Amino acid sequence: MKKKLAVFLLIVLFMNVFSCRSKQSLSNKTDFYPYTETVEVTRAEQVIRALRQAYPDRIDIIEYRNDDWAFHMRGTWFYFAGGRILPEHRIEHSANYRSLQFYNYPEELPPWTPPPPEETARFNSWTNNRSQNTIARSSYFLDALWQAHSRAEIESHLVRITFLGRNARVHRLIHDNLKQVEAQIRAAARTNPPVQVWIDSIGTMESWGWRNIADTQARSYHSYGIAIDILPRNLGGRQTYWLWTSQYRRDWWNVSYNERYHPPAVVIKIFEASGFVWGGKWPLFDTMHFEYRPEILILNGLL
Repeated sequence: MKKKLAVFLLIVLFMNVFSCRSKQSLSNKTDFYPYTETVEVTRAEQVIRALRQAYPDRIDIIEYRNDDWAFHMRGTWFYFAGGRILPEHRIEHSANYRSLQFYNYPEELPPWTPPPPEETARFNSWTNNRSQNTIARSSYFLDALWQAHSRAEIESHLVRITFLGRNARVHRLIHDNLKQVEAQIRAAARTNPPVQVWIDSIGTMESWGWRNIADTQARSYHSYGIAIDILPRNLGGRQTYWLWTSQYRRDWWNVSYNERYHPPAVVIKIFEASGFVWGGKWPLFDTMHFEYRPEILILNGLL
């Protein structure tokens, strides 16, 4: 009887040791379970996180609350609200606003090809109905971000700078970014003659201006002192802004890159590295235009 009990206990001990070793072995295998839980990151979360990364000095908290992604800035909670970025007290009126643009922005300018028929129809409709768009973009977020609720308020945050030999007024919070851009462009010009030719060709530079985007109810990014237009003295017959082109050429979307004014590629890259997007990469091209939108570059993995 004692021998049977001893054998039984040995068998139990052996089974426990084997079981423990087996569990440890399985727990160390990363590929044992064929299915793993994945959490889908929504566009709302992507945008809110990009904004937090872009403006950490102003956006102090982000979280999912009241069934939407939101962030806290200057004492107010702002919600994604379908891309409208609205303060809490305006959520119930979200239908009165169109969304802000958090768009795809390519690392390189894709090869130019004539737009397909469906895109041509879209551009044609946009041209015809542009001035009839009565739904305004909400300005609550940008007004709070740049402290620009009125012309007087934004003017108190502007500084005068000299940029590539031209005078400009910009928001004080992008002053250092532009100083860095200028230093890098001038450094590039020392070894890249086309960059120096481009600098020497600059005729006008438009920066701050209190106005809406042409034919719309949306305030221009120039109104916040975070956009700059750089034009040469002579465009040489090239096109720079789709709306100007549309005034005498109905099919403005068929203007190829060779027919457009473009700054040197290295200049564009330098601007982008400091948080500025270039309007030449937009379907509605604006090749003279740079604006400070680090969140767009972050969303596209470029910053």
